[in-house]
Amino acid sequence: MLSKKILYFCTTASLLLVGIVLAPALQAADNPGDSQEVTDLLSQAKTQAIQLRNDADDMEAFTRSNVSWESHASKITEIKQDVNKVGETVTKLNQAQGSASAWQKTAIERITPLLQELAANTEAIINHLNREQGRLLNTPEHRDLLKENAELSARMAAVIGDFVDYGATKAKFEELSHRLEVSER
Repeated sequence: MLSKKILYFCTTASLLLVGIVLAPALQAADNPGDSQEVTDLLSQAKTQAIQLRNDADDMEAFTRSNVSWESHASKITEIKQDVNKVGETVTKLNQAQGSASAWQKTAIERITPLLQELAANTEAIINHLNREQGRLLNTPEHRDLLKENAELSARMAAVIGDFVDYGATKAKFEELSHRLEVSER
C-alpha cells in the first residue's frame, strides 16, 4: 500500500514537473513570434505612408494659395504613386498574414481599409481635376477632397507608425525579459 502511494506521488510529481517545464513552450506555440517579414513590411509601409502624408499635406496647402492646375495635376500624380507604393506593400502584408503574429494581423486588418478609403478619395480628386481642368480649384468640394486626403493619409501614417512602435517596444521588452530571465506567469 505504501509503495502504491509513493508511486502515485512520484507519478503526480513527475507530471507536474513536466507541465511546469513544458508550459512556456506550449504557450509559445499558441502565440507564435512576430514575423520578421511582416515587421520589415510594416516599417516599409510606415516610410511610404509618411511620404504620402507629406505630399497630401503639400497639396492641401494649395487651397490656401493660388497654384496652377498643372501644379495640382503634378502633385496628385505624386500622391497616386505614393498610394500605389503603399498598396503594393499592403498587398505583400496581406500575402504574409499567415505567418504574422496576432498584433501584426491586427495591424494589417486596420491598415487595409484606410488604404482603400485613401485610394478612393485620391481617385475622386483625379476625376475632379480631369473634369475641371483648371476651373473651380478653389471650390468647397475641391478643398474638402484635399483636406480629406490629408487627414486620411495622416491617420494611416499614424496607425502604421503606432503599430511599428508597438512592435519595436514589444521586441525590446521580450529581449530584456529574456536577458533578465524574467518569466511572465
